[in-house]
Amino acid sequence: MRLTSPIGFGNQALHHATWPLTRSLGLVLLGLLLAALLAALPPRAHADEDFLVHGQLTYSEQETDGFHSPYAGANSLLPAKGAETVDATLSLGWLLAPRTELWLAPELDQGFGLSNSLGLAGFASGEAYKVGHKRPALRSTRMLLRWNSAGSGDAQEQSDGLASFKQSVSAHRWEITLGKFSVVDVFDNSQYAHDPRNDFLNWSVMDSGTFDYAADAYGYSVGMSIERIDGDVTQRVGVFDLSNIPNSPHLTAGLKQFEVLAESEWRFDTSDNPGRLWVTGFMNRAHMAKLADLLNPMTQVVADPASARQLHDRFGISAGLEKAVNPNLAVFVKAGHADGRFEVYEFTEIDRTLALGLTGTALFPARAADHWGLSVVRNQISAERIAYLQQGGLGILIGDGRLPHPGPEQLAEAFYNVAVGAHWFVTGDVQYVVNPAYNRDRGPVTLWAVRVHGQF
Repeated sequence: MRLTSPIGFGNQALHHATWPLTRSLGLVLLGLLLAALLAALPPRAHADEDFLVHGQLTYSEQETDGFHSPYAGANSLLPAKGAETVDATLSLGWLLAPRTELWLAPELDQGFGLSNSLGLAGFASGEAYKVGHKRPALRSTRMLLRWNSAGSGDAQEQSDGLASFKQSVSAHRWEITLGKFSVVDVFDNSQYAHDPRNDFLNWSVMDSGTFDYAADAYGYSVGMSIERIDGDVTQRVGVFDLSNIPNSPHLTAGLKQFEVLAESEWRFDTSDNPGRLWVTGFMNRAHMAKLADLLNPMTQVVADPASARQLHDRFGISAGLEKAVNPNLAVFVKAGHADGRFEVYEFTEIDRTLALGLTGTALFPARAADHWGLSVVRNQISAERIAYLQQGGLGILIGDGRLPHPGPEQLAEAFYNVAVGAHWFVTGDVQYVVNPAYNRDRGPVTLWAVRVHGQF
């Protein structure tokens, strides 16, 4: 989640105008220099080298059409606007001992999401954080330690990636990850719809829309996951810090407010056309408002959520299924349900979701390295959340000031990713959203995006 202002946190000034490209040139040039330096590094001579440097640079620009908008509120998506984001990341890894890895990932970010990342429950760009920056901002995205036990069974080759060493691990083992990282690095992790730098951009495609996973406003938390891998079956549990208030950039340290998770994953048909099924459950224990307590039928004015927050538990469950049809085509399904009685704590206002998609390669014989994707999503909210929005309530991402004619938010997304050499990709993306923010009075809206990504 590249994630604007939470309920009770205080809205920032909205940045609705197209972000001038010239303001991002410095960071883009810095990223290109980084890319050139990384590309010039000699290839690893041995699989057991104990230090790795990877990097990435991503630039994206996204615009809305002049869609129907008879009124707008504080959290509305605005028509005929654009926004740009750019980020450059270094990923530094040390193999401290066999099967024990330390990773650090400093990152520079600049730019804003459309309408300051507001106006859609299934927001349109996973490259946009909830907190934007006019100038390049340096921060750390990951500081983690990962350990695999010696285990037993056949040896499996772990791939060399942005946060993993190429090394042999056992088919039956324990894996523990501890530190600062994203919950969705480990949980609800689809190989076809999960990476906004390489595939789908929409939040409710790249992650299950109901998965209110622990994260600061940048999408990261501090915690631990424990996995038991037994051949084709993996069981995972985790515990992570929640924000100090909903959707804040600041975490509550020491698990004073926390999320616990459990996930089961089954892998099947491990031939050339593999498949996976996973089920994820979460519980958030934190001070959050019950939506019914914010409603006043007499005045029709909602209360400030901060005045009604008490310690509550919010539960949710989601499932994902993906299967390769052949080496060039795969299908996926994601579905989820979360308790709609409470304000959403970290992610977005979706209480029920269903997403279907196709993704593939070699659409054109001469372009074997390209890949593409197509998805459709239906997002819904509870009766309590509808009533809250009807009285002018604001959520993490949505709130048009009123909601006289609610309806499910439905969207479709298609992208085509063109490989330019071995390290660079240029993507065209289009999304079509009916009932943005569950509002039948506004839209439909078409969103266009272009993305340039390099990875080394």
